[in-house]
Amino acid sequence: MADQEWFEKVLVANRGEIACRVIRTLREMGIRSVAVYSAADRDALHVRLADEAYPIGPAPSAESYLVPERILEACERSGAQAVHPGYGFLSENASFARACKEAGVVFVGPAPEAMESMGSKTGARAKMIAAGVPVVPGAEAGDLPSLEAAARELGYPVMLKASAGGGGKGMRLVDKPEDLAAAFERARSEALKAFGDDTVYVEKAIVRPRHVEIQVLADAHGNAVHLFERDCSIQRRHQKVVEETPSPAADEALVARMGEVAVRAAQAVGYEGAGTVEFLLSEDGRFYFLEMNTRLQVEHPITELVTGIDLVREQIRIAAGEPLGYAQADIARHGHAIECRVYAEDPATGFLPSPGRIEVLRLPTGPGVRDDSGAYEGAEISGFYDPLVSKLCVWAPTRELALRRMKRALSEYIVTGIATNLPFHLRLMDHPQFVAGEYDTGFIDRYRDALVAPAPVGDAALPLALAAAIAQALRDGDAARATAPGHDSGPPSRGISPWRLRAR
Repeated sequence: MADQEWFEKVLVANRGEIACRVIRTLREMGIRSVAVYSAADRDALHVRLADEAYPIGPAPSAESYLVPERILEACERSGAQAVHPGYGFLSENASFARACKEAGVVFVGPAPEAMESMGSKTGARAKMIAAGVPVVPGAEAGDLPSLEAAARELGYPVMLKASAGGGGKGMRLVDKPEDLAAAFERARSEALKAFGDDTVYVEKAIVRPRHVEIQVLADAHGNAVHLFERDCSIQRRHQKVVEETPSPAADEALVARMGEVAVRAAQAVGYEGAGTVEFLLSEDGRFYFLEMNTRLQVEHPITELVTGIDLVREQIRIAAGEPLGYAQADIARHGHAIECRVYAEDPATGFLPSPGRIEVLRLPTGPGVRDDSGAYEGAEISGFYDPLVSKLCVWAPTRELALRRMKRALSEYIVTGIATNLPFHLRLMDHPQFVAGEYDTGFIDRYRDALVAPAPVGDAALPLALAAAIAQALRDGDAARATAPGHDSGPPSRGISPWRLRAR
């Protein structure tokens, strides 16, 4: 029986590792799970894990995972009472959340109004200023002359940002006035292509900032808490690659102040559910509101590891109308956690995606290791979607031990058939500045040569050598079986799978 009577069945409107992660918590709660899949994901792990699965269209996400009508049709066919959007795709789409409500389906996330309040960066800035939340000095700029005037007043360097977007799209750093016009046109063009809105605003650039975010939870009964911070400063092209908690740059007093501000920000828009308030932390210890992600974050597992709180379970409880049932003073954290995002990409070629079929996959295990993945041996990493293979996380009592544990786990991670950023992560864990906790959002660009050298060095060679040895052993075994007397050259039987595909 489910934890409560509200949801007997929940549809997960996503794919890959986040869909698998949500499905696992639903199973623990006694709630039946419904998967959706595009033509490219027919054999995906999230489809195999779910109790039911429904096709929603061709491989391109614009024709499948991003089509609200297809998701709601699957809800109707399956009888799902709620939709968990994961992250990405429709997770921050207020129109989809509103359509769910109109269809009588619960959207596991905040109300559409809260999403709209935080969806526009310029609108969110105004809300935060009204709520007394510190923001980076900035201004709206509808045309080049007003942008030039605002930049002069703010002082260079400045940052141009797309009002409607995130993930680094439509963002340009401008160091001097003569570069402003070209950067403005590029930012507008990229913003229009990515978000359908070319509105750009300007902020004072914070030199060598850290990107520190606060996890918040809020229910429909006026209760709101924070679950401490995550340091997400190791980024490439404004995309996070490694996260850790606690932040090496923030003491308890600073985290408490940031947490208080984050809760205030969530309450200012009537937020319900799990969300993340992101800040830029300057070298002098001042912090500024950056944006609020009105969904579950990719890096949420490290918060779960240090607090013991299942954030997906809390999302489901809140969506079902339950109160949090605990106050800020009841939340404690223990130890240190680190997450490395393992991507099918080649750091030596500028982190270009490396889609393909996984030939050999051996995941690390042992004390304090967690791997959230949507991949399996033989799975295809599609070029249609984000090339994330898994999120490798570790927990240990101290940061020093967590770093050692992550190095050990990375050295045990074996994958062939695709290029990955595993060697990059191993070099990062050995880099003296990172080990000392002395890094900011420009760290990868500053030390790129040392982090993405074409040949592995030291311990970084170990997983590659092991992977090659395992792959060769498997090939030798296949060759031996193929020449054995009585060998059947037909495809091996996969047996009967315990899951069902609807409308095959």
